[in-house]
Amino acid sequence: MLNSWIFKKIDNSPLIIFRIFFGVLVSLECFGAIVTGWVRRTLIEPAFTFSFIGFEWIQPLPGNGMYLYFIVMGTLGIFITFGFKYRWSIISFTLLWTAVYLMQKTAYNNHYYLLILVSFLMCFLPANRYCSLDTHFDKALQNHSMMSYVKWIIVLQLFLVYTYAAIAKVYGDWVDFSIIEILMQGKASYPVIGAILQQPWVHYIIGIMGFLFDLLIIPALLWKPSRNWAFAFAIFFHVFNSIVFQVGIFPYLALAFTVFFYEPETIQKLFFKHKNLYAGYEVQIPSYKNWFLLGFGVYFLVQLLLPIRHYFIKDDVLWTEEGHRMSWRMMLRSRSGIIQFNLVDKTNGATSPVLLDNYLTGNQLQKVSCYPDFIWQFAQRLKKEYAIKGYDIQVFAKAKVSINGRPLSPFIDPTVDLANEKWDPFEHHSWILPSQLNDKER
Repeated sequence: MLNSWIFKKIDNSPLIIFRIFFGVLVSLECFGAIVTGWVRRTLIEPAFTFSFIGFEWIQPLPGNGMYLYFIVMGTLGIFITFGFKYRWSIISFTLLWTAVYLMQKTAYNNHYYLLILVSFLMCFLPANRYCSLDTHFDKALQNHSMMSYVKWIIVLQLFLVYTYAAIAKVYGDWVDFSIIEILMQGKASYPVIGAILQQPWVHYIIGIMGFLFDLLIIPALLWKPSRNWAFAFAIFFHVFNSIVFQVGIFPYLALAFTVFFYEPETIQKLFFKHKNLYAGYEVQIPSYKNWFLLGFGVYFLVQLLLPIRHYFIKDDVLWTEEGHRMSWRMMLRSRSGIIQFNLVDKTNGATSPVLLDNYLTGNQLQKVSCYPDFIWQFAQRLKKEYAIKGYDIQVFAKAKVSINGRPLSPFIDPTVDLANEKWDPFEHHSWILPSQLNDKER
C-alpha cells in the first residue's frame, strides 16, 4: 500500500513548472531586496547584526559585499528557472539563503524560513528533467516522469504549515478579533481600502476567514469537487495579503504550490502542450527506499515537533517569545516596549546607563526593547565590548512590554545580571518576569 502510494511513477509536469515559478520568485526576492533597500537597512547599515543564537560566526560580508551576495543569489534563481546546472544552483542557493536567515533576525519573517525548507527539499527532487538547459546539453537526462512522493512531500509540508498556523489562531486575541484591529490600524493610510480595513465587520471577516483558510485549504485543494473553488479563494486570499501586509513573494509562492494539487494531465495541458504525457503509473521501488524513508521520516518528525515546543516551556509564548520562531505563528501579536540598560563596574560599583542610539538602528532598537533573546544578546555584546577595554561589568535591564495593546508591564527582572546568564533555546529563562496577559485592559 505504501509502495504504491509514494513510489508510483506519474507525469512530472507539476514539478517542472514549480521549478520555473520557484526560480523566478526567489530571483525577484533577492534582486528586490537590493532595490527596496532591505539589504542596505538590514545587513549593511547596522554596526552589527543579531544573528540566531549559536550562529554568531555567520556574519554579513564587510562593506557593500552583501549587494554582491544577493546578486549571486538572484542569479542562482535565474539558473534554477532555466534548469542550468540545477543541482549545483539549488544547493548553492539553499546554503546562501540559509546563511542570510541565520546571520540576522531583526527582519525575521516566516516565509524566509519556509524558503529554506522548500529550497532544501528541492535539492533532492529531479526538477530539471524537462524544459531545462541541463536536458538541452544532456539528452540522456530528460525524463517525463517522477515518483509520486514528490507531490506528497510538498503537500505534507504545506499541511503542517497551514495546520499549525490555524491552531495558533485559537487564542483570545484572535477569537475576539482585537489583534486584527491592531494590525489594521497601521493600514489606515492605504488609498481606497484604508478606511474599509478599520471597520469591525471587516475584522470579523478577516479573523474568521483567516482561520478557516489555514485549517481547510489543503483538504479543499486535495478534494477534486472543491479544488477549483479553493484555488479561486486562494488567489483572492493571497493577493489580499500581498496588498495589505506586503509580505514579499510568499503569497505568490503559496499560489505556485497549487500545481501539485492538480492532476499532472491538467498541468501538462496548461503549460507543456508539446510535452509527451507520461501515463504509465507503474510502481518502481528505488534502491534508496530505506534511506529515503529514514531521511524524510526524520525531517518530518522535526517539522512536526518543532512548532509545539513552546507547549513544554513555562509561561505563555505570546509573552515570553520562547518557542515562537519556526512555529508558523503568523500575524498573532503586536509587541512594543521600553528598555534601559545599566552597566555596573564590578571593581568600584559605578553605574552608568547605556545610550542605545549609539549602538542600534531603529529596527534593532524596536526588537531589543521587547524581545528577550535580543535583550540577552545585547547584554552579551556589551560585556564583550567592555572586557576588551579592560572592564569587568554587570549588565542590568529595566524593561516594560505591551502585547497586543495591553498596558506596559514589567518584563525583565532588573536585579539579574544578564551578562552572566546562559541561553537555552528549549528552556524558560527565569529573568523573564511572569506574564500578565490575563489582566488585559482596553
